[in-house]
Amino acid sequence: MSSARSVTKCRSYPAYCFRISPTYSTWVKLTAADVQALRSEPEFQSQRIYFHLNHPIRFVRLVGVVVAIEDINARYTILTIDDGSGANIEVKIVRLTPAEYNSVKSPSNTEVDNVDVISHFGVFEVLVDRHRIDIGSVIKVKGTISEFRQQKQVELKRIWVVSNTNEEVRAWAETAAFKREVLSKPWHLSRTDHQKVKQQIKAERRQRREQERLRIAYELKKLEHKKLREQYLAKREEKQEARRRKEEATMNAGALI
Repeated sequence: MSSARSVTKCRSYPAYCFRISPTYSTWVKLTAADVQALRSEPEFQSQRIYFHLNHPIRFVRLVGVVVAIEDINARYTILTIDDGSGANIEVKIVRLTPAEYNSVKSPSNTEVDNVDVISHFGVFEVLVDRHRIDIGSVIKVKGTISEFRQQKQVELKRIWVVSNTNEEVRAWAETAAFKREVLSKPWHLSRTDHQKVKQQIKAERRQRREQERLRIAYELKKLEHKKLREQYLAKREEKQEARRRKEEATMNAGALI
């Protein structure tokens, strides 16, 4: 999607500015080749943030044909999709372990509510909304990006079966429009927007400090209330004990007559 020359012309913005990027909190519509071409920066690798030009990208959406389904192990199942972009990409489904899965409480046996993996002797199926996924099925997926053996993967978060050609064409049109309108040029942050971000961060810090102050005040008030109650109960117990002793003394005096 970009050349090394175009990357060098892009201005890099501090990470605290990413929040107002048009791509940072969006399901970015890409092809498999686009995802494989995303650039990583050392300081953001642990956060799984990748870049096209200077656009920070965390979440992606792809549409393609399933060309392989692999039962890797009890934890992972892989769907490989081909979208005709010149590269394939693996979509990783994370399965729940027997300890995590509860058929009553869990809507599915994977981390995605509408996806089930059926795997036992002689049977292996991936179901999306109870419909079996086969080689040749067209799917739309959303997920985060990870890497395995120097190839990028999509860790599945949401998935739909594309049921007809019109839906597939519409999805491709959305991808083309997003690339044309957003990704075709570097992200530009105006000085005004930069100042707004700084002001937002300062306001959020003030809010967090105020929330922390109120939390501490509340905890101190609870402790003070507890202390006063303990003092009250101790005095009441002391009075009751004094009354009991007095009554006992009276009874014992009467018993001697």
